[in-house]
Amino acid sequence: MSEPTLSVDVDPRLLEILVCPVTRGPLEYDRAKGELVSRGARLAYPIRDGVPIMLPEEARELGEGE
Repeated sequence: MSEPTLSVDVDPRLLEILVCPVTRGPLEYDRAKGELVSRGARLAYPIRDGVPIMLPEEARELGEGE
């Protein structure tokens, strides 16, 4: 699995329309980690080369306190 590109810019309009594919809830953009975070599903979806990978099997589970 490739590492996410850190501090990647994502089109703000895209961030407004994307939702978690599991919960259909909102996502938070974590610029430092290059991820879109779903608090409801406790998953972080990677962003690779500026493209959000919105597949639950590609997401990492959030740890305690994240």
